[in-house]
Amino acid sequence: MLRVKRGCVAFLMLGLFARAAIGGPRKVIIDTDPGTDDAMAIMLALNSPEFDVRALTVVPGNVTAAQGLENALRMVSLADRCDILVAGGAQHPLFQKLVTAEFWHGKNGLANVELPPSKCKKDPRWGPDLIIEMVHANPHEITLVPIGPLTNIALAIEKDPSIVPLVKEVVIMGGSITGGNVNASAEANIANDPEAAQIVFQAGWPLTMVGLDVGDKTLLTRKHIEAFKKNPGPVSDFMYKVADFLIGLSEKFGETGTPMYDPLAVGVALDSTLVKAPAMHVDVETRGEFTRGETVANRRGANERNVLHHFPDGDRYVIEGLDKVEPNAKVCTEVNAEKFLQMFVSRIQGK
Repeated sequence: MLRVKRGCVAFLMLGLFARAAIGGPRKVIIDTDPGTDDAMAIMLALNSPEFDVRALTVVPGNVTAAQGLENALRMVSLADRCDILVAGGAQHPLFQKLVTAEFWHGKNGLANVELPPSKCKKDPRWGPDLIIEMVHANPHEITLVPIGPLTNIALAIEKDPSIVPLVKEVVIMGGSITGGNVNASAEANIANDPEAAQIVFQAGWPLTMVGLDVGDKTLLTRKHIEAFKKNPGPVSDFMYKVADFLIGLSEKFGETGTPMYDPLAVGVALDSTLVKAPAMHVDVETRGEFTRGETVANRRGANERNVLHHFPDGDRYVIEGLDKVEPNAKVCTEVNAEKFLQMFVSRIQGK
């Protein structure tokens, strides 16, 4: 018995030393529009010891700003995490009308599951201001994980561009280089505020784009969520109801499971080896009639250089070579879906 106890102590001490060696849990701000898959992403983050979730900042998207704030407060209360700051942010996109998605998320955004009223109180600060304050207070330590439209992040950049070099990394759920889900071209988070997304992509910080290219390959099925029933509790019960709602919706459209868009972004922030993510230069289309909100990735790393020449038969541009284009994002193109899904299920179970 004594040997076992000593072994346990040694193991715990080894774990503590390992954590100290890497600087402890990473400080994280999640910018969110909760949202069913946002709810799954948030609960994954809160059940991951690698993360020290400092704040949830709320942006409108899946639901209105007011509904999203209420949802965020109820979720941190459910998880008994009133230490996490929850702040409201933008009330609408920068230059267009808000589009909400209760069709996909339920009337309240949380699969019509009524969580108990929150014991937690909202932070009085405006979301972008809270981001700015936290980044300055923790230079080179904050990981931003935006899993909604990028309005709050763009507003923070516009108000205080000095935060850009102080952010450790940005891992966004959004975009696609293989077609959209709101239309042929655009993914929902980017389409909900293309101008904000362009600001965020061009800011010049380390950015990883976790888009439809990998989210659509990562399907949570009924087989996966049966495990939640084995460990009943407030969080696992809530997650089962949300997942059941989403899987049922997917089944109506001929799918076998629900894409894990937002949770996968949290997963990639936890473990970048889950994906292959080559560096590319990404721009966001803000004007196209059929392509507004599309994330346009330069896979070749270069553009043709055209120079105007004057000829007797008329002026014209002549291609004279290629100009190099610098990458501004890592774009996730492949994913170990089953490894991520096992991570998600086990952590929601508390393992």
